[in-house]
Amino acid sequence: MKFTDDQIADIGEEIIKVLKSVYDPEIPVDIYELGLIYDVQISEDGDVKIIMTLTTPNCPVAESLPQEVKDKVGEVEGVKSVDLELTFEPSWNKDMMSEEAKFELGML
Repeated sequence: MKFTDDQIADIGEEIIKVLKSVYDPEIPVDIYELGLIYDVQISEDGDVKIIMTLTTPNCPVAESLPQEVKDKVGEVEGVKSVDLELTFEPSWNKDMMSEEAKFELGML
């Protein structure tokens, strides 16, 4: 079964909600607002590709955080598979954070 554009948009919204429930253990802000999620692609078949980064390559959760993202996104209704690509290009910086994240951390 192929998903319609509307269904894909709905799945995307659910994925973003899930991503907002995942936190960087060192910063009290979720990974979505931090700007660690570079891209979320959803195919008509429900295959999801997420491109994300970490605040630093030697982040203490370099192995567990991507796995947590993969597991949680995989539980979203309509998601058939999750391909997660970890990248450090471009490397993350504070400018990638949302206004909300900057406000939470007292940077505004």
